[in-house]
Amino acid sequence: MKAKIAPWLFNCPTSCRYKFQATCPKTTASLSVCGLYGQSLELVSRPRTMSFSTISRIAAFIILLFCSPLMAQPAAVPASGSSLVETQQRVIEGISKRVDEIEKKVSADETDDNKLLEVRMRLETLVQEALQSGVAFRPRLSEINGRLEQLGPAPADGATPEPDLVRTERQNLLAEKAEINAVLGLAENLSIRISALIEKIVELRRDLFAKLLTSRYDVNYGLFGDVWAAFHSEGMKLYRVISSWLTFVFNFKLESVIAATLLALIAAAVMLFGGRRLFGRAFEANEDVEDPSYLSRLSVAFWSTLVPSVSLAVFFGVIYFLYDYFAILRGDIGIMLWSLVYVVSIVFFVHRLSVAVLSPKLPNWRLIPVETKPARFLVLLIFATAFFSGLDSFLSTVYRVLGSPLQLTVGEALISTVIIGILVIFIALVKPFSDEEGQPKPWPRLLRYLLFVLGGGTIISALLGYIGLSRFLSQQIVVNGAILTTMYIGFLSARAVSEEGGFASTGFGQWYQRFFNSEESSLDQMGLLASIAINIFIVLVGLPLILLQWGFQFGDMQTWLYKFATGFQIGTFSFSPIGLLSGILIFAVVYFIVRWFQGWLDGSVMARGKVDAGVRNSIRLVVGYAGIALALIMGISAAGLDLSNLALVAGALSLGIGFGLQNIVSNFVSGLILLVERPFKVGDWVVAGAFSGTVRKISVRATEIETFQRQTVILPNSEFINSAVGNWTHRNKIGRVDIKVNIAYDSDIKQAHALLLEIARSHPLVLKNPEPFVLFANFGTAAVEFEVRVFLADINNGGTVQNDIRFAILEAFDEADIDIPSTAREHWRAAKEAEPDTEIYVEQDDPVPEEPAGKRKRKPDPA
Repeated sequence: MKAKIAPWLFNCPTSCRYKFQATCPKTTASLSVCGLYGQSLELVSRPRTMSFSTISRIAAFIILLFCSPLMAQPAAVPASGSSLVETQQRVIEGISKRVDEIEKKVSADETDDNKLLEVRMRLETLVQEALQSGVAFRPRLSEINGRLEQLGPAPADGATPEPDLVRTERQNLLAEKAEINAVLGLAENLSIRISALIEKIVELRRDLFAKLLTSRYDVNYGLFGDVWAAFHSEGMKLYRVISSWLTFVFNFKLESVIAATLLALIAAAVMLFGGRRLFGRAFEANEDVEDPSYLSRLSVAFWSTLVPSVSLAVFFGVIYFLYDYFAILRGDIGIMLWSLVYVVSIVFFVHRLSVAVLSPKLPNWRLIPVETKPARFLVLLIFATAFFSGLDSFLSTVYRVLGSPLQLTVGEALISTVIIGILVIFIALVKPFSDEEGQPKPWPRLLRYLLFVLGGGTIISALLGYIGLSRFLSQQIVVNGAILTTMYIGFLSARAVSEEGGFASTGFGQWYQRFFNSEESSLDQMGLLASIAINIFIVLVGLPLILLQWGFQFGDMQTWLYKFATGFQIGTFSFSPIGLLSGILIFAVVYFIVRWFQGWLDGSVMARGKVDAGVRNSIRLVVGYAGIALALIMGISAAGLDLSNLALVAGALSLGIGFGLQNIVSNFVSGLILLVERPFKVGDWVVAGAFSGTVRKISVRATEIETFQRQTVILPNSEFINSAVGNWTHRNKIGRVDIKVNIAYDSDIKQAHALLLEIARSHPLVLKNPEPFVLFANFGTAAVEFEVRVFLADINNGGTVQNDIRFAILEAFDEADIDIPSTAREHWRAAKEAEPDTEIYVEQDDPVPEEPAGKRKRKPDPA
């Protein structure tokens, strides 16, 4: 039975369970590929006019890239157990043979670090293949164990014998399980053997690095004459090598050299002038700016160093590639040219960086507040240090290619490293700063002592004959110093961008603000994100460069990255960064889909259906929370986390809920109840305790109420469940407004009653049914008390209606000469009439002296 996997991909009907066959529809080429190991097994094609070597690689790559989930769980009927055991046994035997060959190679290449690293990379691949061979048995073992559980245990002695068919099937399953366990044991032993071999390679490489630093050469200072003679003879040999190569190039490859050089110049020019055009003001310092911002200085220092350095690297890289492509380079010339390119690039980068940081010609643009004269001297010393370090590296490569005498290599390295150490000490002795009195001030104590230690250690180790250690120190001073300085500038840039208003002042920030019309708060948040991205980028670029200088290779970092990406184990917990990133990505995708669906459901479906605003809000919230829960579950599953392992966390969480999270859980459950029962909805006028206002938002934890004074009150949901809540607009917006009116006893009470009823009925917002009513409420101490009761279609208009009715009452009572008494007002009038009119005169020549503050007596209030 053939299970269809893709339009041109189907299960191969061979015994290999993970073997697939790909057929190209255009070339009719058929390629058998092992999905477990990614190896091409055979290629069968009908006659065509083109070669299928490239097609086979591409087809195999496509199969492994797009069909890996299908290969992990084949859709076809699994092969028989015996064939699977035989196949994986052959695979393990093949891996074991390759391990034997590699073990012999390790013994032969114990002194070559690069070859040992290459062998280790191959062993890492074999470890994965051995583990995958064990994984291949998991489906079959699951089937066997499941079938054995169905069959149950064998009957005990003396019990009723089971049918022969059942007994035979159980015996076959147990025998097959034993065979699989035996093969799994072989795979496990092979993995242990490979791991031990990897550990051996790690030890060998560590010993090589230690030997490089601790090897001591006998330095005979009386043989410098012989060193000079060897230097002269090796120089003549180098001259002959270069001249013979130049003769060959001039006679046979001149056109290729000219074309390659022109192409390299064009590429470098495009990079240089394109960078100048793209970054503009951020590339060069402006002499007219007297006080540039720190971010501007950082930007100029960064781009003025990066763009020229990258342009030079592009020039050298294109030249080397084209020279090699057109067969211009010989083996020895290619090695020396590559070393020269590397050295020149490093020296140029260090010089540009020192000029950008110290800015000897423009004091206002310096990143370090040093004086002008020390700045120029420091630039010269740094360039000299980088130059002699690069010269030492290049000459050591030349001597290795030419097979020069050891005394020449030792003598040259001795002189170069001593010079570098002296230059570093000179840098430490410089006093670049000035104190408040204008006197020269040295470097900070820690940095100064560090430079003394590095420079002195380089000189002493070289004079004692530890040439490898001295050369290592000198190279670390130059290269790592440049890398760390660049990283430090990058970190400062990230910090400047993250400050308030920093991102908005950059060119990209101004473009972003114009394009997206963003507010300042959004720009500050973007600045924070940009700062995090810059820091991550600096670490990802700078850390590998530093590790390279300390003897590690790209293969080592690739192995670490592979192990880190594929997962590592902490106790019983397995963590995979790639799985975690996949889970985050899936969560983000599902979350945005849910938010889009929320907006579409609310704006397109429910809005057109005239669904009530409260119902729309409840449905939108329920859909949102359900979507977030779904996205979270999918993200956790994609991350490879077993949800059953969260049971312990859930138990601890329940304990925390029982003690410290009671209120939070209570509010959460109360929010769910409010969303389901809907005692009030968004837009309702509610009264909750001392607060009265309009409901603006209902969430699962709290409800947001806006009072009529425009104050936003956040009330926990449990308050609405456990306390009485008034809702003026629960079923509808119809409500009653009461207006109290006092009438003097000597007024016409019946006329007042008729006027009040007429005023209430005449208002346009007052409902006719139920009709308004005027209640004779009470005989008060100073007045007769009436109460006007009117019903409104929208209780939210109650304030406007009360205001209109009160003004109408005043006007009507004034015309009818009906008095509205007030006890407090009558008492005030009586006191005012009883008080005599008195005047106080103060003589101008005899002013009343002011009393001290705090002792002045307040004049009594006439009222």
